[in-house]
Amino acid sequence: MGVVPLKDIVDPAFAARYGVPAINIFNDLTMEAVLAAAEEANSPVILQTSVKTVRSIGSRQLFDMWQSLTSGIHVPVTLHLDHCPDRDVVTECLKAGWNSVLFDASNLPVEENQRQTIEVVAEARRYGAQVEGEIEAITGVEDDHGSDDVAQQQSLDTALNFIDATGIDVFAPSIGNAHGSYKAAPVLDVGRVTEIVEARNIPIALHGGSGLSPEQFADLIARGCAKVNISTALKETYMQSSLAFLKQAEQNNKWDPPSLFKHTRADIVAMVTELTGQFGSAGKGGR
Repeated sequence: MGVVPLKDIVDPAFAARYGVPAINIFNDLTMEAVLAAAEEANSPVILQTSVKTVRSIGSRQLFDMWQSLTSGIHVPVTLHLDHCPDRDVVTECLKAGWNSVLFDASNLPVEENQRQTIEVVAEARRYGAQVEGEIEAITGVEDDHGSDDVAQQQSLDTALNFIDATGIDVFAPSIGNAHGSYKAAPVLDVGRVTEIVEARNIPIALHGGSGLSPEQFADLIARGCAKVNISTALKETYMQSSLAFLKQAEQNNKWDPPSLFKHTRADIVAMVTELTGQFGSAGKGGR
């Protein structure tokens, strides 16, 4: 299958009610490990980059890595720019070859958010790319973006009007979900997902997936959350796996970076493979 448009991944998932992991990577090791896990599980995957990662590595270097690592891949994969409020970065990534973007103007009045999102959708279409949109901030700070203030919901009519006017391909509502680590079990407004899907039949993006229970995933995916965002869980796996290895290396006074990378990669592959099982996407890779 290889690299495909975002719609080629989320639309089948939405129709069949399984979820696709949308995982934020931040270097070459995490990119390779997530793609390897997708191959191992025969699952589609959405590989996401934050604005912070684009700026720290560079869009050209990131896309070169992406092209190299996806050459010959047998499952559907796509490259997505996550939570980007900066129109210049949106344009930069679309020109470089990203398959989709989340233009995040949730800090603006809905009318201005809508006006600019219409422009971003038109721009993305010129590159054969898709757009995810949102009108409400997701609570929490992720990669220097966002706020810990509790997100406020807009009315259902406002959400539906935004979807209709902009022509976005995926919608990300605020339902009590949050970026980062949950300090307590979240109380999710799952009915809002059902209301939006029943009214507009649009794939929903579930943000703040790290820390939700398998039961919450199953319920939300069944309601139409076809894209399930995971960021914090990968960061924690990467850091904790590396820390555990380094503590053992210190104890043994044996310092071997390739062994560290192999150890951390294995833990990331295991984490992503487990997610594909929870989301029902394992075996959906088309092979």
